[in-house]
Amino acid sequence: MMPEETFKPIIDMIETRRSNAYRKVNEELISLYWDFGKFVSEMLEQSNWGEGIVDRLEEFTKNHYPTMKGFNRRGIYRMKQFYETYKDNEIVSLLVRQISWTNNLLIMPSTKT
Repeated sequence: MMPEETFKPIIDMIETRRSNAYRKVNEELISLYWDFGKFVSEMLEQSNWGEGIVDRLEEFTKNHYPTMKGFNRRGIYRMKQFYETYKDNEIVSLLVRQISWTNNLLIMPSTKT
């Protein structure tokens, strides 16, 4: 029987790729939240959208993607806040996409600029 150490490179490969996959999924989710927040922000600014549209957007998202979490009224406003907080700072807007959504939610209310 072969010693366990023989297969350590396999374990390293799997763990590295798994970690890379999680990171990429996180980046894509953050990009989705950014784009979603941008859409909501721009539509509220440039059209006759009122507060009620967010409730309709929540319902629409829930009907089309029932298994996705975070697209409730509170989550939609957080995505809007996320976009509006960082939209004018290109460097920061790129960096915040590399940390988790939870960490972004912790950072946003703690910053003034």
